[in-house]
Amino acid sequence: MFKKGLVLSLAAGIILLLLLANTVTSVAAAAPLNAAELEEFMDSVVQRQMEQFNIANATVSVVAGGEVLLVKGYGYGDLEQKTPVDGDKTLFRIGSTAKLFTWTAVMQLVEQGKLDLDTDINEYLDFEIPARLLHKRGQTDPGPITLRHLMTHTPGFEAYMSDIFFLAEEGLLPLEQHIRTNMPARVFPPGQVIAYSNYGVSLAGYIVERVSGIPFAQYVEENIYEPLGMSYSTFRQPLPGHLKDHLARAYRYVDGEFREGKFEYMSEPAGSMSSTAGDMARFMLAHLQGGQLGGARILQEETVRLMQSRLFTHHHRLNGMAHGFIEGTFNGRRTLFHPGGTMLFDTACYLLPQEEVGFFMSHSGGNYLVNIEVFQAFMDRYFPDHDVLTVPEPAAGAADRSRVFAGEYQQNRRSFTTSDKILGLITGVIRVDADEEGCLLVTHLGETNRFVELEPGVYYSLREEKMHDYGGDFRTIVFGMGPLGKTMLMADGPMSYSKAAWYEQSGLNVVVLVTAILFVLGSFLYWVIKAAIQRIRLRRNAHHGKGGQTLIPGAAKAARWTAVAFGFLTFLFVLAFLSVSEPDPVYILPAAAYGEAPAWSSLLDLLIPLLMAIVGVAVVVFTVLAWREGYWRIAGRIHYTLFAAAAVMLLWIFYFFNLFITIA
Repeated sequence: MFKKGLVLSLAAGIILLLLLANTVTSVAAAAPLNAAELEEFMDSVVQRQMEQFNIANATVSVVAGGEVLLVKGYGYGDLEQKTPVDGDKTLFRIGSTAKLFTWTAVMQLVEQGKLDLDTDINEYLDFEIPARLLHKRGQTDPGPITLRHLMTHTPGFEAYMSDIFFLAEEGLLPLEQHIRTNMPARVFPPGQVIAYSNYGVSLAGYIVERVSGIPFAQYVEENIYEPLGMSYSTFRQPLPGHLKDHLARAYRYVDGEFREGKFEYMSEPAGSMSSTAGDMARFMLAHLQGGQLGGARILQEETVRLMQSRLFTHHHRLNGMAHGFIEGTFNGRRTLFHPGGTMLFDTACYLLPQEEVGFFMSHSGGNYLVNIEVFQAFMDRYFPDHDVLTVPEPAAGAADRSRVFAGEYQQNRRSFTTSDKILGLITGVIRVDADEEGCLLVTHLGETNRFVELEPGVYYSLREEKMHDYGGDFRTIVFGMGPLGKTMLMADGPMSYSKAAWYEQSGLNVVVLVTAILFVLGSFLYWVIKAAIQRIRLRRNAHHGKGGQTLIPGAAKAARWTAVAFGFLTFLFVLAFLSVSEPDPVYILPAAAYGEAPAWSSLLDLLIPLLMAIVGVAVVVFTVLAWREGYWRIAGRIHYTLFAAAAVMLLWIFYFFNLFITIA
């Protein structure tokens, strides 16, 4: 007994020593977080990203333990004048990161008893959000929308992808007019489907304006900026005179040179804010210190705890939404964050509440992955991850379970009732296939990765590198049934996807669209050339005194010229589409997306689909007459019938994707 006890004691001691050694090694692997070393490290990481992506300017701030460790600018705020970026005074457009200020304002009014998170928002508005849900099964009462739904991007609104940004001040409507004029349809019951909504945040900002009795931008200035000493921040557009000269000019590297972009206008509460790294450091410290900074307090401590707590997730294995913050996990640590993007600027703000650390970065001319890569490098150095998830082998029956989820999934953040719906063919599409072993092959953002089943309906990526979705991680995905009877694919962050029916799939619709257009244009060209050749022959025969051409009945001629007219309209449609769809190299979007399309394009958008519908109906009528009256030979009638079929397919695409919406 004594020897056995001694052996067990020695074994326990050795195990304890090994565990302690492993702990010491883990701690040693993390670099000390101090200002001098941090600056040196961030200089190397940021400058490497700027060189790789040809970024002209950037700014960074880091706070920890109640102190500002780093506020620094990189590159030039003005390339022509060679004005360096000043981390404390150079403003960057922070896009949707500004939503955190909107939610902070909402929570201030909740503290004061002026707002309630569970009250129907119609109680706070001077107009009504209709209690009507629009979807295939008809219209039903979806229930009220609350501020909780707005904070978690679950109000159930469709989303418009165009007319978010404008380069001219007159393109931007006042907040009240904007939310009345651009009210989207309600397509999901509130609280059930997460779909990022700029409109929902604008609505919340208007509620702040209504309840407080002062304009939204002024409210934020008086209740957040001034208490925190954020002297170089504003929601106003254009910037006030005393800040205008401090705004970083936005550049994108195109064809070997930096090109400057114009000032971007957008909805105030959803993303119009301009700020500095220094001011954002103050905001982060306030949220990390229970709502206070120095002697100033913007929120009560219990309100901050509530704001940082989880409010919605589709599944317990997924990060979801706190009260306005997006949940994330970086190197095993719970992170609250919010990215922000305009056409020219990309921004991100990260808080690690347990570690009392905040990280902010903004730059122009790159992309959102730059901020993620820099933050991940920061985390790897100072908060390394030593936890390794043991990924299981596919369980019995996994192949059968996985095949059920194969198909195309389309982003729920999209338009269902406007012409923006057609953008769903090229953006936010995920393809899921199953292999023989029961794993899923998921194609997303141009990459295909293998996912293994963790439990029924839950899959984990086998890729070693981190994966990203729009505003969240894409390592764990979960499948479930949505409220409209469609299978949903859910991941971390404020995005979800629904399985497309066979007739909704992008591949099928693109094939139908391209095939119909090519057949119509090919036939149009054939008939035009044939008519020209016949005219030449007719003139030649007349010159040589030969007999005339065989007479064609007037109705047959009318049928042919009707088809030619449809072909010509299709040609105009394609020409107009190509002329306005090419992305601008600086703004990365077509001019129509930011209000810069030529005036004639709107007229063509209105007239061409209408004329094509009228002429298309005539083509179908003439098809019936051609067979009944015996126009042309059999081959000619078959050709005309196929042309009519192509016209119908094209018009169906127009109808399905709401391209007739402007005349509705």
